[in-house]
Amino acid sequence: MTDAITQLIHHPYQPPAGFEAPQPGVFKASTVIFPNVAAMRARDWKHKSGYTYGLHGTPTTFMLEERIATLEGGLHCVLVPSGLAAIAHVALALLRTGDEVLIPDNAYGPNKALAEGELAAFGIAHQFYDPMDVADLAARIGPRTRLVWLEAAGSVTMEFPDLIAQVRACRARGVACVLDNTWGAGLAFNAFDLDGQGLGVDATAHALTKYPSGGGDVLMGSVVTRDEALHRRIKLTHMRLGLGVGANDAEAVLRALPSIGLRYRAQDQAGRALAHWCAAQPQIAQVLHPALPGAPGHAHWRQVCGAADDRGGGAAAGLFGVLVHERHAPAQVDAFCDALRLFRLGYSWGGPVSLAVPYDLAAMRAAWPAHLARGTLVRFSIGLEAPADLQADLAQALARALPV
Repeated sequence: MTDAITQLIHHPYQPPAGFEAPQPGVFKASTVIFPNVAAMRARDWKHKSGYTYGLHGTPTTFMLEERIATLEGGLHCVLVPSGLAAIAHVALALLRTGDEVLIPDNAYGPNKALAEGELAAFGIAHQFYDPMDVADLAARIGPRTRLVWLEAAGSVTMEFPDLIAQVRACRARGVACVLDNTWGAGLAFNAFDLDGQGLGVDATAHALTKYPSGGGDVLMGSVVTRDEALHRRIKLTHMRLGLGVGANDAEAVLRALPSIGLRYRAQDQAGRALAHWCAAQPQIAQVLHPALPGAPGHAHWRQVCGAADDRGGGAAAGLFGVLVHERHAPAQVDAFCDALRLFRLGYSWGGPVSLAVPYDLAAMRAAWPAHLARGTLVRFSIGLEAPADLQADLAQALARALPV
């Protein structure tokens, strides 16, 4: 008689088909079973027509890829272990020794560090361009340029560039442009149709860690495209690098996606209210939020995000920065951050807990931007707490650490 353990491993029972529930099932696999050798040899993992190995996709990851592509207005998606992995994946797929990449000077810091580190070691050149000057971008695109990164809004300082003009500049010179779409999350604007006439980026990189996850407990990223040939290139690099995501992480993002619009809108509205309040405080020299009139790139934000007014129209993430007046020393600003009680000190954003991070802007930029006031920068990520409670927390920390 067959051993009991063997019977357990090869048990013939299969549950009946037809089960349907609000959330999709979770499939975990490295090995995928084939019915016969012919099927093993015939299956193609490249177009989601079959399953071959866990790294190449399961029903769970295929489902999440399709939903993220739909969210962002794309057709194809690959999942990677983090937002930074998505950025690195694009670079490794599109760049070769002798090529050049252009990056906005206000980009996500690790993107710049990747160019200065690994990409430079591979013989790939880079330049940082002024994100608020399309002419500067256009002038830097040369015969070696193969990739231009776009970011809207800019990391930490929240400038909103002229995305439409930037994409047109890349199109005119035949250079691929890829947007870090984490701030917009596929909700603030359609990166693949910025002008309502089909003008868009070639691909997006998205830290699903942020708004798609929504819980502050998942690390994941995505690369979304509309072009089949570009997707195939990215997909083959994905296979060769052996990138994959865990089924339970994919499940967590799938479960959070139905509420992303509600959360994004709530955090946006709370962020705007608090940004307006901060603008009235004497300790604050400047508030950096693209939806506020006078903020760097506000007109571009209105153009792309469809804003009717600064409080209710358009869409913007629940992020904003403040430049504390330069009369307050950086140590005082640190004390202000330490005095916060509901705002916690931590990186990332998009989760339920509000966060604050002080930054040394001078160390992050090639030169101090003319459109920014002098002072010490603090970036806030608004969570899901009551806005009145967050405002009271800001008020008490200002009074304690930054007296007028």
